[in-house]
Amino acid sequence: MKVVGFGDNIVDRFIDRKVMYPGGNCVNFAVLAKKLGAESAYLGVFGSDELGEFVRSALIDNGVAIERCLTREGPNGVTEIQVRAGDRIFLGWNGGGVTISDPFVLSPGDLEYLAAFDLVHSSVYSASVPQLPALRSTGALVSFDYSSEPEHRSAGFLARTAPFVDLALLSLGGMSEADAVAELRRVVAAGAPIALGTRGEQGALLAAGGEIYAEPAAPTDPARFIDTMACGDAFLTAAVLSLLDGGWTRARFPGPPAFRTALSAAAVAAADQCYVEGAFGGGRAVGTPIRII
Repeated sequence: MKVVGFGDNIVDRFIDRKVMYPGGNCVNFAVLAKKLGAESAYLGVFGSDELGEFVRSALIDNGVAIERCLTREGPNGVTEIQVRAGDRIFLGWNGGGVTISDPFVLSPGDLEYLAAFDLVHSSVYSASVPQLPALRSTGALVSFDYSSEPEHRSAGFLARTAPFVDLALLSLGGMSEADAVAELRRVVAAGAPIALGTRGEQGALLAAGGEIYAEPAAPTDPARFIDTMACGDAFLTAAVLSLLDGGWTRARFPGPPAFRTALSAAAVAAADQCYVEGAFGGGRAVGTPIRII
């Protein structure tokens, strides 16, 4: 299996621990996929500062291919985070740095490169929405993280994105099961064949082929618990790899057994992620606090 994360990278600074970690939805996907045995790559823009080099080096150290990445003059993305009762709370960010201000625009060579992968993953924080039609044209499957904000599930946003997405991930924590199912069905109706919703301790739901599949959260060991950082990323990565391992392609849609297997594997991966510092380790002491917005 060959997968690639296309889009955001960021540095997560934990102000309570005074430690920063490499991360970002698409970086996390690439690294976690590699750890689960896939051949993986990352395609995106690093800032020219020390934080950009920090993330770049972390990807290399984890065996993720980055040969087509760019470094642009300017700051890398960085967030500030605090852990409260085991849950990570985002306090703010610097606007995403060059990933957002000068995002990656796919060239013909990039599209040829991506066509060799089974799946490309991106997210709402990657400034990649204009690139989705081009991603889909490569023939690779496309997964897309819609995160938790309601504006990313508006009719207009779904019309611009869902027709070019093969699997949509939504964070629906705190929502009732009935409301979560309704949201997933809206995403499928907008064009994404598979919609996966994570709900924290309430487990996960998946809508596909007119059916709804439910998966409880896997238990965690309180003695080993660190925080919930990147649990959704771990869930998505394990689910995608399980479906690909089962033969998922655009021409071969998964059946109920494949969805159930994928959800079970994803729940275990999300629980295991609770024992990891940051998204995938590699922490360093923090420097000067950022100006958050």
